Amino acid sequence: MHAKDYESTVDSIKALTFDTGGTVLDWHSGLSNALAGVGQRHGLARDWAAITNDYRARSLRAMFGAGAEAPATFNIDDVHRRILAEIIDEQNLGLFTDDDRLAIWQTWHELKCWPDFPDALARLREKFIVASFTILSVSLIVDTARRNGLSWDAVISCEMIGTYKTHPGAYRQAAKWLALEPGEILMVACHNVDLNAARKVGFKSAFVARPDEWGAAGPPDPTPDSHHDIIAADFPDLVRQLGISM
Repeated sequence: MHAKDYESTVDSIKALTFDTGGTVLDWHSGLSNALAGVGQRHGLARDWAAITNDYRARSLRAMFGAGAEAPATFNIDDVHRRILAEIIDEQNLGLFTDDDRLAIWQTWHELKCWPDFPDALARLREKFIVASFTILSVSLIVDTARRNGLSWDAVISCEMIGTYKTHPGAYRQAAKWLALEPGEILMVACHNVDLNAARKVGFKSAFVARPDEWGAAGPPDPTPDSHHDIIAADFPDLVRQLGISM
């Protein structure tokens, strides 16, 4: 992109909407540590990192898959609880008590964000509207925002919309609620699938690398598509590319 075109793109942006589950929150460390801690107390050895990734992948498939229930009947908290019960059964983790299961499930609401995010969010908020735009539940986003000291201008959970990303209606409704044209919004994520779905309805897109999202296994989608408006190595890089000093 030529410098003038790039400047024009940045100047047109009024709001940033952030994928949150993997782009902002470090779910892998939180859940793998929670599972390992419970397992250790019961003297159980497993590949907790692999189990954590399976837990996340299956939860996402349950939210997006063709066999998913109608959105009005569930949210991701329900899915997390159900998939955890399935994994405990399949992995012969019957020693896990009801309190253990609750503690693991509650970990989703206690996740830490990536360490480079809070300062970047504060700087971005000085110039742009910043919103969490997520398939995660409202309560999960509220809890993690309070835990990490994050100040969102808005929380747009797909459970509020009744339509989940990556359906185009979710992005259109988010833009409508922000009272902006899609082209005035920059979707920020570490997943091409989310960004490309947003682009199809007119959003601009910023890919921010999160190489540790899936732990040592690495992300399944690590390479940004070249057509994104911004490709950033990390959140400070995103801030700089948007014309703000850290």
